[in-house]
Amino acid sequence: MARSIDYGNLMHRAMRGLIQSVLQDVADHGLPGNHHFFITFDTRHPGVAIADWLHARYPEEMTVVIQHWFENLEVTDDGFSVTLNFGNSPEPLVIPFDSVRTFVDPSVEFGLRFETHDEEDDEEDDEDEADEAAPEKPHEAEVVSLDKFRK
Repeated sequence: MARSIDYGNLMHRAMRGLIQSVLQDVADHGLPGNHHFFITFDTRHPGVAIADWLHARYPEEMTVVIQHWFENLEVTDDGFSVTLNFGNSPEPLVIPFDSVRTFVDPSVEFGLRFETHDEEDDEEDDEDEADEAAPEKPHEAEVVSLDKFRK
């Protein structure tokens, strides 16, 4: 089999690295100016840790906002944890980078969306079941239209 450059996977890792760098800067120095983030993630993803009542309310996907009140933002190579306020109730969240579906900073009209191809992945998983060394299909990343988040 001929070797090829996997641009999709490289882009996927680069975009996750960008989010990691931004969040680490915020953890170290706080949010500058009017910057704030809308982060949507898959609540079913392994490694996501949220309160049971939040998981019951958001069984598939949840969007959090990091803006005015947040505490304990810690960033690792795999993801981040943060405490956010839900109706005067502080709740810790653990969010792996691989669970993130969108990352938007509306203050500067910047956004990323990570596409998943679950149906295609399921079909490929059936075909590749016997081949444990088969490469994982990369998820595509693209810029998100901020109109989706405007009220």
